[in-house]
Amino acid sequence: MTDIREANPMVLVLSGTFVVLVGLDLVSDYLEGGTGTHLILEGLLLALSGAVFGGGVRQLLQARQKIESLKSDVEKLNEEKEKWKGETHQLLAGLSVKIENQFAYWKLTPAETEVGFLLLKGFSLKEIADTRSTKLKTVQQQSQSIYQKTSLASRSELAAFFLEDLLPPA
Repeated sequence: MTDIREANPMVLVLSGTFVVLVGLDLVSDYLEGGTGTHLILEGLLLALSGAVFGGGVRQLLQARQKIESLKSDVEKLNEEKEKWKGETHQLLAGLSVKIENQFAYWKLTPAETEVGFLLLKGFSLKEIADTRSTKLKTVQQQSQSIYQKTSLASRSELAAFFLEDLLPPA
């Protein structure tokens, strides 16, 4: 839905043209000795159409300023987003290394390490089997082996083990 107050460029062109034509007609009528009432009416018409034209120009300028302001805001947000992505990437890379080190400490095999990461990412056992092109039974055995080696009972305990240090205390 468009705002009726929007500055339509065609309306500005027509309004400006009308102002010029009324102004020229007013000058022409004055030079030809037009009557006072006629000149007053055309003067009022000129003032009114000039006000409409001026209002349209003002709206157009305000719209352009708003666009520039929004462009500036978008640029700032993009800069912040890139900065945040960089910081987040560094944190996630560091977290990934910490998790990998903990898996090595628990002496998980490379296959168990891969399954462990996929479990932490929230993949189902079937999705892990499909991703790794293995059988579901194999993934089930690997996940049970992970829980035995880590002394954790479930996927949620595995996730909680790593999230515990990231979240503020309750």
